[in-house]
Amino acid sequence: MGFSDVLKKSFVQATAESMSRADAIAALAAACLIAVYIFFIYRVITRKAFYNKNFNISLVALALITTAIILSIQSSVVISLGMVGALSIVRFRTAVKEPMDLVFLFWSISVGIICGAGLFEIAVFSSLLITFAILALDRFPSTKEPAILIVDSSDTDSEERIMETLQQYSVHSKVKSRNMDVESLNMVIEVRVKDGAECIREISRLDGVKNVSMVSQEGASTF
Repeated sequence: MGFSDVLKKSFVQATAESMSRADAIAALAAACLIAVYIFFIYRVITRKAFYNKNFNISLVALALITTAIILSIQSSVVISLGMVGALSIVRFRTAVKEPMDLVFLFWSISVGIICGAGLFEIAVFSSLLITFAILALDRFPSTKEPAILIVDSSDTDSEERIMETLQQYSVHSKVKSRNMDVESLNMVIEVRVKDGAECIREISRLDGVKNVSMVSQEGASTF
C-alpha cells in the first residue's frame, strides 16, 4: 500500500467518523429550534409590512435542509462530491424584493451551516446578536419619507403660486415632472410635508387648480 492509498484511507475514515448519529440528531434539533425562533422574529419584524407566510415557513425548512446537507457532506467524501454536482445544476429564479427578506434568508442558511458543523453556541449567540441589531436599528429614528404630490391645473401660469403655497408646508420640494399643453398643466412634485391634508386643501383653493392628490412613497428617504 502506497503513501497516497494510506492518506486516502485515513481521510475517508476521519470524515466518516467525524460525527455520530447522536450528534447529527442534536444538530438537526438545534437547527429546528433556532429556525422556529427565526420564524417568530420574522413575523414580528414584518408587522408593518407585507407578510408572506409561505416565505416564513420556507426559512424553517431551509435551515433544516442546509443542516442535513452539511451533515451528509461530513459523513462521506463521495456524498460531498455528488452533492456539489447536484447543487451546481440548480437555478433559483425567484427574485427577493425586500432587503430584509434577503437578510432572513441568509440568516436561515447560516444557522443550518453552523449547526451542521456542530457549533451550536455560535448559532445561538449569533442569532441573539442579529435579533438585537435588527430590533434596535428598526427603532432608530429616520427621516420622514417623501410623498408624491400630483397637481392638475387649467391655468398654465399657476406653477409659481403652487410652489409658493407648497413652501409654507413642505421642508423639501422638488419638481419631478412637468407636463403642459395649451389649456392645462400637470405637475408631479416630491415633497416632505408637515400637514399633508391642509397642504392639499390650500393648493386646491388656488385659481385654476382642478385636482390635487398626494401619494406616499415608501422605502426611500430624502435627507
